[in-house]
Amino acid sequence: MRQGKHIVMSNGIRILTIPRHNPVNAFTLGGIVRDAGLTVEQFKELL
Repeated sequence: MRQGKHIVMSNGIRILTIPRHNPVNAFTLGGIVRDAGLTVEQFKELL
């Protein structure tokens, strides 16, 4: 959808805001995965 200091992504149902800094905090990443509707195991399979 848009980019700046954060990347905002949408699939039409969910909107995710992802920070662009590196590294992303583990708790923040866990929240992003949860907000995306994935389990940690599903996310690991996608990597």
